[in-house]
Amino acid sequence: MRRCIVLVATVLLSLGGWLIAPGARAAVGDGSPSDTNISFVGRWNTSNKAAYVPYWAGAYLRVGFTGRTVKLRQRNKIDLWASIDGKAFTAFSGVSGTVDLTPTALASGNHTLIVSYRQVAGSYTGDAVFQGLVLDSGAATFKAPARGRLVEFVGDSITAGTTSSQLAVTDYAFVTGERLNADHTQIAIGGMCLSETSDGCWAHETRYWMSSGGQAGTDLWDFTRYTAAAVVINLGTNDKSHGVSGADFQADYITFLTKLRAKFPNAKLLAMRTFIGRYAAETQAAVRARNASGDLAVSYVDTTGWLPSDGLSDSVHPNDKGHLAIAARLTPILTATLP
Repeated sequence: MRRCIVLVATVLLSLGGWLIAPGARAAVGDGSPSDTNISFVGRWNTSNKAAYVPYWAGAYLRVGFTGRTVKLRQRNKIDLWASIDGKAFTAFSGVSGTVDLTPTALASGNHTLIVSYRQVAGSYTGDAVFQGLVLDSGAATFKAPARGRLVEFVGDSITAGTTSSQLAVTDYAFVTGERLNADHTQIAIGGMCLSETSDGCWAHETRYWMSSGGQAGTDLWDFTRYTAAAVVINLGTNDKSHGVSGADFQADYITFLTKLRAKFPNAKLLAMRTFIGRYAAETQAAVRARNASGDLAVSYVDTTGWLPSDGLSDSVHPNDKGHLAIAARLTPILTATLP
């Protein structure tokens, strides 16, 4: 009898794996969230092996797959963008359930996929939850070619892509990362400051170190999960409106650069002049202070004149043309900076 029970259990295990805790067993190539062929770039909550959640702007998944079609398993409504085989991103708005990314079937063979979800922040409350891929019968995922390095972009609504046509994926940071053929992150939310203020501006000096979108009280991010080759900082546009003095901004910038260096000992740190010039002198002085302390891998990026006259959607936020102009200037700087 005992031998029969063991045999039945073995058969059941091979048929469905239901004897193992959900999410504890996933086959490589099956498209489930824990499929190790899928690369999750940015800050993701992977604690629930059946549903991965992206944080901050521009987080994305990247994977190769075989077959002619690919679909997403989503929970509730969300806006997302998908790119197949390096083509332009297609928008999928308010989708849920099984989302067909290939209404027109592809040619048979190997393909690559990038999916990025709209950031859940401000008034937008979509359900950014990846529950897996649906592939053709007999198809499987494979590991997309490694990119080898990661560039982190730190900022506010400008770095999150507010007012660009497809938000984070048409933002200068995302575009620059793709042009570099590097992985990239956008640690940014609309309205963010560098410095904490008495009127409650969300500030990178405290919230950058958190995992889930800067929400107060959340877990600290585990910086061993990825290593940045470069960190590009674009901060200061909002601090002025919240009354941060130049002296305080400069001191906080020095502290921020110092703490970044502790997290990423070998990264190049690039401090950008804000596009409207706020705290330009203080930003440059903070870089010089770090250089004087012996950190020569910190540099100031003068963005004067980067934006064309028709490159803004309003008085502050770049439009698509503006973001492309920024990417065109920033990409060669990073190309020369990165090892």
